[in-house]
Amino acid sequence: MTTSGTSVFNLDLNNLVEESFERCGKELRTGYDLRTARRSLNLLTIEWANRGINLWTMDQGAIPLVTGQAIYPVPNDTIQLLDTVIRQNNATTNQSDINISNIAEPTYSSIPNKLTQGRPIQYWFNRQSGETNPTTVTLGTGITATDTTITVSNVSGLAAAGFIKIGSETISYPNVDVTNNQLLNCARGQNYTTAAAHLTGAAISVQNLPCVNLWPTPNAPGDQYTLVYWRLRRMQDAGNGVNTQDIPFRLLPCLVAGLAFYLAIKLEGVPADRIQMLKMHYEEQWTLASSEDRETAPLRIVPRNLFYSG
Repeated sequence: MTTSGTSVFNLDLNNLVEESFERCGKELRTGYDLRTARRSLNLLTIEWANRGINLWTMDQGAIPLVTGQAIYPVPNDTIQLLDTVIRQNNATTNQSDINISNIAEPTYSSIPNKLTQGRPIQYWFNRQSGETNPTTVTLGTGITATDTTITVSNVSGLAAAGFIKIGSETISYPNVDVTNNQLLNCARGQNYTTAAAHLTGAAISVQNLPCVNLWPTPNAPGDQYTLVYWRLRRMQDAGNGVNTQDIPFRLLPCLVAGLAFYLAIKLEGVPADRIQMLKMHYEEQWTLASSEDRETAPLRIVPRNLFYSG
């Protein structure tokens, strides 16, 4: 007897949903059955993100810092920043990473002068939705691709600091001049967009981007300071029937168990005792999966002794 010689087993969406229906004592029959299961699956992965760190959704990013710019957007699918450093001398042989600490909004808001310049030592992560919303605000006067003061029709519909979108360009602004309806000290071409000229009357949208607020504000350009971060991102959507899911194979039992429970609570005719059994099985599988999906590096604690001579 010989083994198969392969280790590629996985479940595409159709098979995953079919297995989950069978655990509910039902059959996958219609297109609507697949649609409702796909919706439940997307909600299930959001629940997983809320339960804690999913190691396979960690990735690294880097943002070159700009002198005097305090606010930097991160990708819309960012859930949380895990670790963050300021990298000095962004070279392959002579770089130095220095940890910076995460502070809460009340601590950041209590800083008297947020424009103080220096090497950043703290950051506040502003967890926004990533949505873009239209406004009645328009561009008061035309701007070039390099203008950092932007005159708008009115500032009543804009926050005191944040991001706007004109055409395809995202612009951050840290200050507002209410008297003259101006956005001051703007950073152009943010969020991987390109700075461009815009005409008077151009529509302005508000972008609620997740972003990092640094303090002190960088006093050196990106070739000297780079913000390097490790983030937790959203899991990819369920997709169509031929896609496999954005999870490692070892979590498939938990995914099937969770989807079966989600389906059971909304399918007609599933007995209450079966729903309870599926819930218990899901929680058991989650415990197994979450205990396995963790860092396995050993923890070493060394006491620190201080000696004084007198």
